Amino acid sequence: MRNIAVIGCGYWGKNLVRNFWELKALHTIYDVDEKKLNEMKSLYPPVKIANNLPQILRNESIEGIVIATPAESHYEIAKEALLARKDVFVEKPPALRVNEGRELVARAKEDERILMVGHLLEYHPGIIKLKQMVSSGELGKINYIYSTRLNLGKFRTEESILWSFAPHDISVILLLLEETPREVSAHGGSYLNQEIPDVTMTTMDFSSGVKSHIFVSWLHPYKEQKLVIVGDRKMAVFDDVAPRDKLLLFSHRIDWIDRVPVPRKEDAEVVDFEMEEPLKVECRHFLDCIQNRERPKTDGESGLRVLEILDLCQRSLQEKGKVLPFGRQRHRDVFIHGTSCVDEACEIDEGTRIWHYCHIMEGAVIGRNCSVGQNVFVGRGVRIGDNVKVQNNVSLYEGVIIEDDVFCGPSMVFTNVINPRSFISRRKEFRQTLVRRGATIGANATLLCGYTIGRYALIGAGAVVTGDIPDYAIVAGNPAKVIGHICQCGVRLEFDGTMATCSRCGLKFQKDGGLVFPL
Repeated sequence: MRNIAVIGCGYWGKNLVRNFWELKALHTIYDVDEKKLNEMKSLYPPVKIANNLPQILRNESIEGIVIATPAESHYEIAKEALLARKDVFVEKPPALRVNEGRELVARAKEDERILMVGHLLEYHPGIIKLKQMVSSGELGKINYIYSTRLNLGKFRTEESILWSFAPHDISVILLLLEETPREVSAHGGSYLNQEIPDVTMTTMDFSSGVKSHIFVSWLHPYKEQKLVIVGDRKMAVFDDVAPRDKLLLFSHRIDWIDRVPVPRKEDAEVVDFEMEEPLKVECRHFLDCIQNRERPKTDGESGLRVLEILDLCQRSLQEKGKVLPFGRQRHRDVFIHGTSCVDEACEIDEGTRIWHYCHIMEGAVIGRNCSVGQNVFVGRGVRIGDNVKVQNNVSLYEGVIIEDDVFCGPSMVFTNVINPRSFISRRKEFRQTLVRRGATIGANATLLCGYTIGRYALIGAGAVVTGDIPDYAIVAGNPAKVIGHICQCGVRLEFDGTMATCSRCGLKFQKDGGLVFPL
């Protein structure tokens, strides 16, 4: 069996730990909480426990990383695991930002790694049976789908009810219909915390004519998890809370008498299926995908579609239920100067400004609130995060990935081939350059391809980068060398031994060898 490390053994992670243990695939359990780790060690004595994530990712005997930490950490851990060339199973949502989800999908594809997203209901035998009924036409033409996911608690502070509960139902509706919505809208209410909705109603309209509603709440007096599918021949109800008879089929029909619709009700028919714990099925599927190098049923692409819908629903909530079209397209709130050439098949998010004489090619993705200066070229497949500033005369070639809050100084240079020849095609030899969150690249600096610029690193003006740059490092010269370290607020750090405190923001850092970590 494959060796699996489960990252996070709390509310949901402990269930993943149990299942991978029962499948004889559990190698290591990670958590920052020593008490939880000790509890797991008492339950599973032979398994290794650890609170050092980089050490786990460096362990060559571990093949798969399973992530069950709080949602805001999913993206960073999944990315680190993929960079370490591990196969990844991340609980939903894989990220809280669409551009981060796209980056995970692209990275997994480029490195030929498994990326699986934990949409548990798609592995439920009852949902699998329901999908067979829909696909066979037993229900007829699907007209309407209604789902409820209601309970009292568990209250979250890092994500709203929309992001916590609705992904389950969105993924199942997409599975049943095999199409994405044409437009979505969402309404909600915040009662416990004015910043976090506790109740939402999401509407999705599909080009086939199907309309769906998803009602989720953690302020409900009783637990309910139902999915109702209305076809023009039959109707089905999946009740995940019911102790038995979870899937019912109704042969109700509507007769038109004197041009008036008259309902004809029939008794419910129990649809039998062989029940197995869905999480066990899901975990076994991940192991099979690792073993056989197969694409997961709930792969990164399907997880990304759900994430894109969630993001649009969030925007609709913020705009008081405004109906928004779904699909990858350029946002209306984008400024593009008339002298610039922007291909139709690129993606530019809200608040971004494209200035004079730029060319943005098809397949490029630019996030929110970016500033792209004069005479900038952005090539195919380039991905730029949110709040990025690209100054004048910069070319970002295919293979460049820039995370959020990065600054690219005037006339700095990216490359993507190490041995170019004008008469030899090197397209299959492009190397990826990754600039991580918050980094600053000075004017006229040159970055050789194939390397990673660490978080909040500062590349001095005119420097020539010929290798990976650590987080928080200041580098200068040709070739660039580390000459100090810098806080994420932009102030140089002065170390007393292995410790430093930023003189401006007070953030504390520790130095371990050549690496610096915030505390």
